[in-house]
Amino acid sequence: MTNHASGADVLITTAFLHEGDAVDTMLRDAGLRTVHTTGLTEMGDGPRKALLAGVRAIIAGTDRLEGRFLQEAPDLRIVVRTGVGYDNVDVEAATSRGVPVCVTAGSNRQAVAEHVFALMLSAARNIPDGRDLAEGCWRQRTGRELRGATLGILGLGSIGKAVAHIARAFGMRVMAYDPHFDAEYAAAHHIERGDLEDVLREADFLTLHLFLDDSTRDLLDAAAFATMKSDAVVINTSRGGVIDEDALVAAVRSGRIGAAALDVFRVEPLPVDSPLLHTPGIITTGHIAGATREARAASGRNAADNVLTVLGGGRPAHVVNPAYEKSVHA
Repeated sequence: MTNHASGADVLITTAFLHEGDAVDTMLRDAGLRTVHTTGLTEMGDGPRKALLAGVRAIIAGTDRLEGRFLQEAPDLRIVVRTGVGYDNVDVEAATSRGVPVCVTAGSNRQAVAEHVFALMLSAARNIPDGRDLAEGCWRQRTGRELRGATLGILGLGSIGKAVAHIARAFGMRVMAYDPHFDAEYAAAHHIERGDLEDVLREADFLTLHLFLDDSTRDLLDAAAFATMKSDAVVINTSRGGVIDEDALVAAVRSGRIGAAALDVFRVEPLPVDSPLLHTPGIITTGHIAGATREARAASGRNAADNVLTVLGGGRPAHVVNPAYEKSVHA
């Protein structure tokens, strides 16, 4: 629902949250006025400034939250992203204003981990090719099993660990690369540590669980694909920008790697003429890895909890810019 009314305490731009739902009721029961809208970048300057003038908290979806928007909300106390990625939020601008930017860490962990295996199994067993049946073609393609295969995980954070746990249940060998590797967890769960090239070279299936920043942008490029096995499958449910998409298309088309299964893209929505949609061997879904009823309910609830805590004088949880406090006390 889109509502451009002004005079709100909490602006909600998350598309799956709506007026009158559990999160909205939770905030309103606490005496806060809410407004739901998307598309701040398309909104005229006047209506947007009127909308933001009294806002004290923003529960943000995937729309861009630019620094100039934050400047138009002089009473802003907190921004919460309903998810774990925050590359659509101008964190630097928020930090300079003394505004914490938070995520709803853990709320979609299981949902994303399960979707990784939905994509992995689809690629391993050629499930999208089942469309042949509708065309009268009975081809029993040869797939592959997960048991005994090596799963490479780039990013052994909360979601990466959940993926590793499921992989072990399938009987997979698990390797992981993370600059902040959790050696204690890895030892307890039989996860081998490797550097980036080790994991690229040995993975039969490679799954990405990385934040998008300057250190990870285009991390998987032509050189990375050249390191991998010729039948390796790349799975990405993190951020589209961590893969050089042109290089990926070239690698799949040439047989340099076996396949790819992607839920996230550099440009979203994905243009209909994208070669990612028209390359055999590349499976795509529309950024739905975390889109379960359970995950969305938990994410919205966690976001509202954080808003209520901060507006009530408490400390925020899951802050991605702890330096905001220096600006508060400057």
